[in-house]
Amino acid sequence: MDSPVVGIHEANVTAWMVENLGAKAPLAFELVAGGRSNLTFRVVDANGTAYALRRPPTSHVLPTAHDMVREHTVISALFPLGIPVPEPLGLCTDEGVNERPFYVMEFVEGAILRDRTQAEEEFDWATRRLIGENLATTLAQLHDVDIDAAGLGDLARHDGYIERQLRRWRTQYEHMRVEGVDHGGIIEAVGDQLAASIPVQQRVSVVHGDYRLDNTVLDKHGRVRAILDWEICTLGDPMADLGLLLCYWAEADDATATLLGAAPTTADGFVAREQVLLSYAHHSTLDVSHVAYYQAFGYWKLACILQGVFARYSAGAAGGDRGSVAEYPTHIAMLAETAKQTLEQH
Repeated sequence: MDSPVVGIHEANVTAWMVENLGAKAPLAFELVAGGRSNLTFRVVDANGTAYALRRPPTSHVLPTAHDMVREHTVISALFPLGIPVPEPLGLCTDEGVNERPFYVMEFVEGAILRDRTQAEEEFDWATRRLIGENLATTLAQLHDVDIDAAGLGDLARHDGYIERQLRRWRTQYEHMRVEGVDHGGIIEAVGDQLAASIPVQQRVSVVHGDYRLDNTVLDKHGRVRAILDWEICTLGDPMADLGLLLCYWAEADDATATLLGAAPTTADGFVAREQVLLSYAHHSTLDVSHVAYYQAFGYWKLACILQGVFARYSAGAAGGDRGSVAEYPTHIAMLAETAKQTLEQH
């Protein structure tokens, strides 16, 4: 007998999907993305139709985190506008069905590039040349959405986005200190520099919050079929999305390239970071002259996030696997130093 799928009450969810989505039983459930973030399951019914089901993690859920209604609201607003998101199919807020709210959307087939080898296997050199422009163009399209016309004007505050982000991540960093590990005050110093030089927010846009290559599904031509993982989406400064995309758009000679694994964008054929920026600027009316600030903020935020991971691993959350933990302080300091150097270009 097959083991039950953790996070899915199969009988209840099957009944709900049959009744509300017209799915044909029996359904097969497979976890395709998990961890501390929301869980994504591929669901295939008896007709061979594939669905994607999103639900919160099965443990360690904060009351305001992992909000399924919020995610569903965002993609439901964006889908009719032609923004490439999976088509939302149904939302279940009855916790009697599956313990937590969940929603179902179409399962978008395509390539999700997570490393260099995969990028080289999935796309030829000529197609890899196009992916950067496609990602940038799609991001500009997202940022151009009229939030009020889309019905998203009340999703979040409109002002002070970067200020709030700086406070949030600075606080997390300070709460996640590890005894005996000192980064020499660089996180605090760069945080102070960022707080003292925040550019004027040009527009209130939908901000994805984690827009990068492996949060998109690409078709065979390297075009964006779907933007995934809207978990931390909010309203705010669109330049923050652009800056973070540029951080993740690793080049082979970047000091931080190895921190991101064998980044797909280090494969031959991918355009340079500067070309991604130019492509965004070409498709947007926004002034990108201060993008170095937002890129610096992105590196600094990643340093704060990595500090949190390091603290949890140091406290034993690695399940006994502590092989790479010793390198974390070096990586955190490198990200902070990269943020400092990038901010000096601003």
